[in-house]
Amino acid sequence: MSRPMNDDEVASEMSKMVSFIRQEAHEKAREIRVKADEEFAIEKAKIVRQESNAIDATYEKKKKQAEVSQKIAQSTLTNKSRLKLLQAREQHLQDLFSDARTRLLQLSADEDRYIQLLEGIILEGLLRLLEPKVTILSRPKDQDLVQKAAESASKQYTDISGRTTECEVEPSLGDAGAGGIKIIGGSNRITLDNTLDERLKLLEDRMLPEIRHDLFGPNENRKFYT
Repeated sequence: MSRPMNDDEVASEMSKMVSFIRQEAHEKAREIRVKADEEFAIEKAKIVRQESNAIDATYEKKKKQAEVSQKIAQSTLTNKSRLKLLQAREQHLQDLFSDARTRLLQLSADEDRYIQLLEGIILEGLLRLLEPKVTILSRPKDQDLVQKAAESASKQYTDISGRTTECEVEPSLGDAGAGGIKIIGGSNRITLDNTLDERLKLLEDRMLPEIRHDLFGPNENRKFYT
């Protein structure tokens, strides 16, 4: 039969129990601290990763925006440069055609050359119409020259075609034109425009692609040429 513990034994047992409880508390606290540190590290890494991804996404977005802005600016600059070049080329062509018209005006001022030209374009018109009677429209200041050229062209027309024709000259064209004539035939239903202005215009339209090529080289935007 066990005996009751004395006071010293009771105190010793109590001391052991307190030490055990204190040790258990320390162990539990350490486990809680370790677990808390692990969870904190995991959460911290997660937050850092999220923030890093957000920063990367923002950077990529800004980078793409910058690239798009740069492309737009480059395209705008290229278009402006191309437009200026086209405008300069067009002005050069207009200057070229304006110079050609000035030369035409000088041609009509040279009576010997001009009457030869009138004879040629009147004869051309007569051979196209093959009419027994035509009306020739001229500038008022050219009336006498055109009448003389028409008489010569009528004789050549007869030699070539074996036909005769009567030419009536009407000074109804404006003096502002470069010269030349219009021929009306077919009972006033057919008009051949052989004014120098019209001929220059037709020449511009027909020769423009070739002139562009000669002046500026081939057009890189076109794949096919005629």
